[in-house]
Amino acid sequence: MASDIFPARGFALEGQHCRVHVIDVTTSADRIVFETDEILLEAPNWAPEGLLLNGGGLLWALDPDAADPALAEVPFPTVPTLNNDHVLVPGSNDILLSANDGQIYRAPRGGGEAIRLTDPAGPFMHFLHGVDPDATLIAYTALAFVDGAAQHGGIRIANIDGSMDRPITPGQVADGSEWSPDGQWIYLNTEHFSEAPGHAQIARMRVDGTELDQLTFDERVNWFPHFAPHGETAVYLSYPPGTEGHPADLEVELRLVRGGQWRHPETVATLPGGQGTINVNSWAPDGSRFAYVDYPVG
Repeated sequence: MASDIFPARGFALEGQHCRVHVIDVTTSADRIVFETDEILLEAPNWAPEGLLLNGGGLLWALDPDAADPALAEVPFPTVPTLNNDHVLVPGSNDILLSANDGQIYRAPRGGGEAIRLTDPAGPFMHFLHGVDPDATLIAYTALAFVDGAAQHGGIRIANIDGSMDRPITPGQVADGSEWSPDGQWIYLNTEHFSEAPGHAQIARMRVDGTELDQLTFDERVNWFPHFAPHGETAVYLSYPPGTEGHPADLEVELRLVRGGQWRHPETVATLPGGQGTINVNSWAPDGSRFAYVDYPVG
């Protein structure tokens, strides 16, 4: 098993804890389904059987509709510690996992043996964000180290077995790549449209990197667009103006987009969070709810 390059994240502030929320997008009801100060949970996925979140380098299952929700570890004995980039594989019982050795693994989402998909001899660390609806392609954010310094490699796509790896955002600082449910577009956040460092906006482009189209145009810094399975609703994370990257422990917003109205989003939550809150798609399979995590103090 490869060694970790990046450490698993923990609480940074005294008295901090995390809360797992579920928002019903029809009623706008926001319900806390679990909270703990023992482990920092991040990045919910919503599988048919419930939520999957990472915490302490491991993956955890949580049933948000249980009378008394409790964490259950999902074991992956051959995978290094995990980060907060993990994605369900459509049409299967598998999950793709980004690990802290910079590689991507495929495993049964209930736990078990994993297959490494990416080449550790390659030039990039791999931070997974998207799988196409046909489960034939993956999209990830690349990070390279040159003379000990991290350099952003933009978004790259590859076949789901790791072959045919190629860039689709050359020269851009871009992240958060995710396919639209119809498979026609990749949605992302990118700094391409601004000269101000860190001023990411939501955009979309074709899978070959053409037709880059800006969707949000405000002063806030917008990250991680995620579509509901039916494709009619999306949610994204919105940082205060001037934020660089996607740090933790800021006052952020979750913004809902209905019917493709990206210029008219609805703020459905304001919360202490950022990194870990909604890094990956967290929509329920029926598209009625999504999950997120916040990190209050006290």
